[in-house]
Amino acid sequence: MRRKLFLVWVLTAAMATVQAQDKQGGISSDMLKQIKQSYQGTAADKALRNAIGNNSISRLALNQENLTGMDTHFSIRVNSKGITDQKKSGRCWLFTGLNVMRAKAIAKYNLPELEFSENYSFFWDQLEKSNLFLQSIIDTADKPIDDRNVEWLFQNAPGDGGTFTGVADIVGKYGLVPSEAMPETNSSENTSQMRSLTVQKLKEFGLQLRDMVAQGAKPAALARQKTEMLGTIYRMLVLNLGVPPTEFTYIRRNAKGEPVATEQHTPMTFLAQYGDPQLLKSYVMLMNDPSREYYQCYEIANDRHRYDGKNWTYVNLPADDIKEMAIASLKDSTMMYFSCDVNKFINSDRGLLDLNNYDYASLMGVTFGMDKKQRIQTFTSGSTHAMTLMAVDLDEQGKPRKWMVENSWGAGSGYRGHLIMTDEWFNEYMFRLVLEPQYVTARVKALLKQKPIQLPAWDPMFANEN
Repeated sequence: MRRKLFLVWVLTAAMATVQAQDKQGGISSDMLKQIKQSYQGTAADKALRNAIGNNSISRLALNQENLTGMDTHFSIRVNSKGITDQKKSGRCWLFTGLNVMRAKAIAKYNLPELEFSENYSFFWDQLEKSNLFLQSIIDTADKPIDDRNVEWLFQNAPGDGGTFTGVADIVGKYGLVPSEAMPETNSSENTSQMRSLTVQKLKEFGLQLRDMVAQGAKPAALARQKTEMLGTIYRMLVLNLGVPPTEFTYIRRNAKGEPVATEQHTPMTFLAQYGDPQLLKSYVMLMNDPSREYYQCYEIANDRHRYDGKNWTYVNLPADDIKEMAIASLKDSTMMYFSCDVNKFINSDRGLLDLNNYDYASLMGVTFGMDKKQRIQTFTSGSTHAMTLMAVDLDEQGKPRKWMVENSWGAGSGYRGHLIMTDEWFNEYMFRLVLEPQYVTARVKALLKQKPIQLPAWDPMFANEN
């Protein structure tokens, strides 16, 4: 009897403790009464509630004062021909990287147009990422499955997003082909189903490789098994994307569209003639991340597209330093790989990125006070999309007023397939820029010689661009 009474006392005490904790941290009736007072149900409150309940918040917050004529003049602009369309895929990083290179070829050979096959490069990207995943699983197989590195691998099994590092990794190894040599397929333009199936199979393979290591499998046996697994992935990719060509005929045309040469190529010879092998070897990645110390070189662990590729390494700089080098590149008619948080304050109908596009504060009666550093630290903002930086408009003092990028959402999107951003928006939501070394300052080149500070793959700043 005493034992039962003791147990009852213990349980009662525990429940009392829980209740006390709830009262300390939960919403009490007095608190709820105070909270409810924030909505008074006035005529203005009711009107806002009805409006917001039946309409898009962005439409209601659209700032009418900012809808005056949009200035589309740019004092410095690199010519471009043909807007690309990534369709329903996360391949913006690939389209952007290839668009940077094609602009040079169009200018050099006076071509009427040129599009490199994104499908060809995407095929090899998916195979290389699969190998990177499987080999990384083998490398970490001695760790428990709930280890942070192992969890990250399974949570980030190969997708279709990426960065310019992937362009260098994949194009540098496999070359380029024109779009007509390996055209798009339904799966390349709509990647979600193919990606879901390949990722599911890769995770299954990952568990099998971990089991083999646990049972004492030797490296040679693991390598053979991994090769067989990659054969399965290769077949799935062929069924969805087609067979990558090894040789092809390319008919070069002049600006009038008239044939001027019939050429035989492999992907590597086509890269040598129409791509930019030097850019792939010597590019410089810059970042504006105020949550990290400026004027430092950083490297992101496991952030590459090939197991034997190069981790993403960059120099973190204030925005004004990056602008200086970007302007130098544009003055020399050289486009750049550029990435940003594209969905913030975007007016898609006009193709305008402007902090004044929407007045959410007036609509909701609440201010939004986080700065760029705080938005990064809280996962509120980060680089989500890559585009090709192609124009800047400078004032009388040589300072930028606005910028323009070539996008990969089709010619009917935004401003004739482009997006225009104010310089103020650039400051807040630009994150990454890739430059050729001749436009990089001596100070940045010196920083690149330092041993980079290693950052984990799961850092809040380093999601792939889609």
